[in-house]
This record gives sequence, C-alpha cells and structure tokens, in this order.
Amino acid sequence: MYRQVGIVPRKRHTRFRKPDGTLYREQVMGTKGFSGIQSILYHHHPPTEMVRFEAAYDCRPEYEHRAALRHRHFKTSAVRAPGDAVSARRYVLGNEDLLIGVASPTESMKYFFRNGDGDELLFVHRGQGTLQTQFGPLAFGPGDYLVIPAGTIYRVELHTPDVKFLVVETASWITTPKRYRNEFGQLLEYSPFCERDIRAPGTPLTFDEEGEFEIRTKSGGMVHVHVMRHHPFDVVGWDGYLYPWAFNIADFEPITGRIHMPPPVHQTFEGENFVICSFVPRLFDYHPEAIPAPYYHSNVDSDEVLYYVEGNFMSRRGIEEESITLHPLGIPHGPHPGTIEASIGKAETKELAVMIDTFRPLKVVKSALAFEDPGYPTSWVERRG
Repeated sequence: MYRQVGIVPRKRHTRFRKPDGTLYREQVMGTKGFSGIQSILYHHHPPTEMVRFEAAYDCRPEYEHRAALRHRHFKTSAVRAPGDAVSARRYVLGNEDLLIGVASPTESMKYFFRNGDGDELLFVHRGQGTLQTQFGPLAFGPGDYLVIPAGTIYRVELHTPDVKFLVVETASWITTPKRYRNEFGQLLEYSPFCERDIRAPGTPLTFDEEGEFEIRTKSGGMVHVHVMRHHPFDVVGWDGYLYPWAFNIADFEPITGRIHMPPPVHQTFEGENFVICSFVPRLFDYHPEAIPAPYYHSNVDSDEVLYYVEGNFMSRRGIEEESITLHPLGIPHGPHPGTIEASIGKAETKELAVMIDTFRPLKVVKSALAFEDPGYPTSWVERRG
C-alpha cells in the first residue's frame, strides 16, 4: 500500500530545503534495482556519512552433517540466551533461502541493525515493545508478525521483561500471497485478511544529532560494524510502498469447509522458495462424516516446520509451547496414534501455531541438538497388546 508520512516535497527528485535554506538529503530505497517497490526518504544528513567500518564476525551457522532422515522436535523453551533482539538469536534450522530461530531477549538494543541479505520476520510469541526504524516506530505485542524489509535500519526496545520471538531471516523477500491479490495489488474479498488489519509505522522520530552511532549490518554471512557521523533516524518524511509493517495473527480469518482443508488455506506470507502459514482457533469441518484431524501426507517437495504458540495441537502428542518440529521431505507424516479417532465429533480447535514450508531441504544447526527431543521420531509407533 502507498503511504506518505511526515513532510515531503510536492515532486520527487526536486529541491527540498530546510528552514535554514540548506537541502534535505533524498534517498531512494528500493528492490529489484529500480523496477521493484520502493520508498523515498528525506534525511537531515547524507545516509553515507560513515566514519569507521570493520568486518566484525562471521554469523553463518554450523550445520550437522550426515544426519539420518527423520522427524525432529526441538524444545526451544529451554533456550534462554541473554542479550538483545539480535544477539540473543539462536538458530535452529536453515538453508540457502532462510534461517529459522528463536530469541528471548533480556535487554533493549543499544546499537542499530540492518539485514542487507533479505527481509526479516519476527513473530512475537509474548511480550511488548517497539520496533524503532528510520521510517518511524511500530509498537508490537503478542501475536504480531513484524515484517522488516532488507536494508531497514532498526532497533528493538523492550517494554516487558519476558519477550519471545520466532525469527525468520530470509535471503530474499516476504510478501502477502499473490493469489490473495488482484492485478493492482489490492487484497481480494476472499483473502483471510485485508489492508485494515495491517499496521504501518507512525511519524518518524526525527533526531538531528551528530556524534558516533553504531550500525551493525548483516551481509554475505558476516556482520559488519559501520559507525555513522549522525543519528540514523534523521528522516523528516518519506513516501512509497516499501516499509516495515505489522499484522497480528488474531486478525487472520480462517477458511473452513465441510471436510478437512489442506494447509495452503492457512497461508499468510510467501517468499523465495518458502511460505508461512497461520494455524488459528477455528471451527472444524461440518460434513456429518468428517474427520477433523489431518490425513497422513508425504512432503515430496517441501519441508514442514511448525512453531507451537498455544493451545492443544490436536494431531500431536508430547508437544509443548515454544516447540519447533521439522517434518522433512521424502517421508510421510501425520497425526499421532489415537488422535484421528479422538478428533471425531469435535466442533472446534483452540490451537495457535506458525507453519513454515520450505521448497529446499532444511539443515539442523548443530547448537540446536542440545535441546532436541530424541524420542520424537519413534513417537508414531503404536503400542500393541
């Protein structure tokens, strides 16, 4: 959606002067060269005033090798690494297209961060705070998806002591599903959410300050430190289509039917070689012979990841809040023993979960083995006799 926030000149690429007669500095921030969506920001200072720089550290995760193909379960409730919304991230799964992890930050960010490799998505499991960006502030709370475009400078300020994020870092972009939009980009009537559900940043918090301000930039598997001569949030106004935004999972309106609906009806976002879906409280199927539990299915060309938020996930046993499961391509998966029969006659589910399907195989980060449930792969074996 197009937005105009703060003060901007009547026409782009024209003289735009401050009250003292000097020029504001125009920055075009866009995707796909100059053919994708973009926004134009107006700064007090050039966004290029860098006084120091260094390659700080390698942030590429180390993956396990030669692991047997099997279903996996990671209990991320055990992950309590101190730090901020970036330094507290602990990755669980990844491939060439994205990284999936969790973060339970204990402090607000004292520096600024931008991901130069691709868009990021933070799902707020619990806690409250503000995503501060050069586009303006965006308050967040439980259930919010925060979509942060590549190149956005931000920091996360915590307002509560107990915050938990599901983190998705991509090597591309995140957007709404194409099938829910018309040729002009407007969300259609049968989309499970609409533009009214989307929240954009408020008026920029303009800081006309000079000094030394640290921006940590992720690019090419490295984190680089760039020290700027001025505060990066010196924007007085912007307009365009590219900016961070929020959508709460409670505003996703589930699509239901007489018989069990497949996972694509829950799709909320898409990116390059992956989709993200929202499983929300909903009425079950209403055919008189319906079986609400999902059928067994084989992921022949995708890996399926589920992050469990709350409620009783009807087709799984031994799953807890903050669990992450991986059901890889190549082998079938489905309900645990007894859950199919137990679902018959049930009217609704209160489950809440985020699903990520990738179309290239995922690898397990070595450090995640410390909180893996080793009994999960054999949990489908029924006890007889």
